[in-house]
Amino acid sequence: MPSTHKKVIVRKMDRDTLNGYVAPAHFVQEGKLELLNTAGNVVGIELRDIRAVYFVREFGDIEALSRKTFTTRPRTEGLWVRLKFKDSEQLEGMMPNDLSLNSAEGFLVNPPDMRSNVQRIFVPRAALESLTVLAVIGAAKRRRGQPDQRQVALFDE
Repeated sequence: MPSTHKKVIVRKMDRDTLNGYVAPAHFVQEGKLELLNTAGNVVGIELRDIRAVYFVREFGDIEALSRKTFTTRPRTEGLWVRLKFKDSEQLEGMMPNDLSLNSAEGFLVNPPDMRSNVQRIFVPRAALESLTVLAVIGAAKRRRGQPDQRQVALFDE
């Protein structure tokens, strides 16, 4: 594993939790989460057994996630999504509006309250019942250049 690790709390489907560290770029290997636990052992956890991986500032209680939904429309650029877990719990978050950044294993979501202990959440696809895009929030409108003169006009004004 690389020399830099991110603190995570892994919440399993059976509500059990594990604290540890993961490599920020490649924490999923061959369908398993590679976790360096607090005892110093590398553990492989099957993604189908994981409900969510919480990237945290400090180890502690993730149940104290202050908000699971946005109170107003988010200002951050990206996709505003609602995740519905198989146990019917729902969570809203922001994802990048770029399909190349989504992995086949799951989704990285920014939670509604970025000032809380939880900075990001990785949710395996197997843990979800549905993912709904609530809005596409874009950047400010950019000025367009001159129209291409090679374009044939279809309608005359």
